[in-house]
Amino acid sequence: MGCKNDKFTYRVTWSEDDAEYVGLCAEFPSLSWLARTPEAALKGIRKLVSDVVADMLTSGEAIPEPISTKHFSGKFMVRVPPEVHRQLAVEAAEAGVSLNRLASAKLSH
Repeated sequence: MGCKNDKFTYRVTWSEDDAEYVGLCAEFPSLSWLARTPEAALKGIRKLVSDVVADMLTSGEAIPEPISTKHFSGKFMVRVPPEVHRQLAVEAAEAGVSLNRLASAKLSH
């Protein structure tokens, strides 16, 4: 899997501690690449991920599935303390909406 077929999720941000841009990959959270420009940080992290994936393939390790190709059902469970559940239920009732709609609206902001 070279960079041309790369479907992983990348982010470039400024690192104040390093005084450089840092390239990150969501599927490989332990990897990062520092560079003077955002473009170089992205290029560097993509090359690093490509090299790591090649090594993983050679050693027979499982490659993380890119987030971009995963299917998401739109459902997941969130555990909250009972008092938070109660507060949200009251807020939803006062707004005249379901607890699900209230939580969805809060999470989408």
